[in-house]
Amino acid sequence: MTRLLVLTDRAQVPAGRSLRDVLAAAADAGLRTVLLREVDLPDDERAKIADHARTAGLEVVAAHRPVPGCAGVHLPADAPLPAVATRWGRSCHHRAELAAAAAEGAWWATLSPYARTESKPGHGPPLPASAFAGAPLPVFALGGITPANAAAARSAGAYGVAVMGAVMRADDPASVVAALLREVHP
Repeated sequence: MTRLLVLTDRAQVPAGRSLRDVLAAAADAGLRTVLLREVDLPDDERAKIADHARTAGLEVVAAHRPVPGCAGVHLPADAPLPAVATRWGRSCHHRAELAAAAAEGAWWATLSPYARTESKPGHGPPLPASAFAGAPLPVFALGGITPANAAAARSAGAYGVAVMGAVMRADDPASVVAALLREVHP
């Protein structure tokens, strides 16, 4: 399993660039897995983005609801399990949700917020580093992750990191992805 997940958010991509541009640059820099959010779009539009990401060499995990051809689905902490057997993870905000996700058979979870984040201003205080240690399943630290703190998240016990804003808003997404990969790989 990858140590770096990039979450999409086309609203954060700077003018003059598209989400497709960002995904292609991230893939060229070594990203292997993208978590396709864009949950406000109809499923056929999400499927087109997923198809493009796969042609760039990315494994795609869909947020909230399955998208045909995706490698899995990432669900909110309280969402029902997918009807079709697939790899799936949960979005968690405290240890009890991690334990529940592990008991249900989740393959992974995100745990947030790791740090203050520009993507969701005011989204809870950052979790203590101890929240990531000894998790019952692979956990990706999410929220405010940058190349400057990614290694610290791993040192705190996170299996990997999940990043949205630092990549989506970057002037040079490829250099941010490359820096993140250097920080999270053992």
